[in-house]
Amino acid sequence: MSSDNTENLGSGPDLTYQAHLNKKELFLPKCLVCNEFHFYPRVVCPHCGSFDLEWQALSGRGEVYSTTVIRRKPERGGNYNVCLVTLKEGPRMMSRIDGIPAEDVKIGDKVTASIINNDGECHVIFSPSQEA
Repeated sequence: MSSDNTENLGSGPDLTYQAHLNKKELFLPKCLVCNEFHFYPRVVCPHCGSFDLEWQALSGRGEVYSTTVIRRKPERGGNYNVCLVTLKEGPRMMSRIDGIPAEDVKIGDKVTASIINNDGECHVIFSPSQEA
């Protein structure tokens, strides 16, 4: 797997992905043969089978593809959403949308990624985009 100074970030694609998140960077592998990004990171392109991959930065912009509300009692943290977001670059990620009530998240909403540290492990979450 080719990369831009990412060989030392981890010994596998999952560790490299997490190492980028720990540095507050959203990077995914992009196939140099078919030009497709993919998530979850793998050592082989799921689109064409090539091993010729390169880690590249993503814009963090996307659109809600699907969403559901997980209902919990207020004393257990209240409701939250789980969603699939289609990133501008193509791949879909499972995450959540913060910043609005879970019930207000709608398919087609424009969102922007951010990276949070939750108990020592970094994760990608999304918030409503300010772009129209």
